[in-house]
Amino acid sequence: MKSIRVIIADDHVIMREGVALILDSKPEFEVVGQAADGKRAVELAESLQPDIALLDINMPELDGIAAANLIREACPQTKTLILTMHNDDAIFFDAIQAGASGYVLKGSRPDDLIQALIEVHNGNVYISPPMTRKLVNSYLETANSYPNSQLTLLTERETEVMQLLAQGLTNREVAERLVISPSTVQTHRTHIMEKLDLNNRTELVRYALQNNLLDS
Repeated sequence: MKSIRVIIADDHVIMREGVALILDSKPEFEVVGQAADGKRAVELAESLQPDIALLDINMPELDGIAAANLIREACPQTKTLILTMHNDDAIFFDAIQAGASGYVLKGSRPDDLIQALIEVHNGNVYISPPMTRKLVNSYLETANSYPNSQLTLLTERETEVMQLLAQGLTNREVAERLVISPSTVQTHRTHIMEKLDLNNRTELVRYALQNNLLDS
């Protein structure tokens, strides 16, 4: 079985090398590069073309969210997974909007990190259970902000497009997944935003989370 090739970016050398040791002990992973800042992480992604870039958020030169966005543009085949101590809602949504396919809190068990990497490699979205609970509790408090009845306004195709966009896929990636053109995806996206009265991708992800669309 082909190993999952990973680069790790974290400015704390003990954390970075500790994660590398964990992954190197597993036959399904191969750590192909390490970086101490976001700029170097982008350079490694471009040169090594890994399957996954595991990124901290607080790094010099370039933070993990900015790095995730640049990696998505330069290396669309490389998925990004955030490993951070931040459990702030706004930072989480910024990471998703930047294209991150997962969000793992530091302090999670090694097995949780392994599961996150495998899920992301398989094309799924992974969110640490503590972060998921926090998001659910937060948005249950504002459940009336986005009534479920609005979902009935979407066509079946628009719902499919929304689910994929909420998972962090670009218009081009959605088009490839659904075998349609990127311009058609953009048209669906515009209709979704209008029908649900959403203003940006962050609100789209929030809506999808609240209405359990990411688990559909």
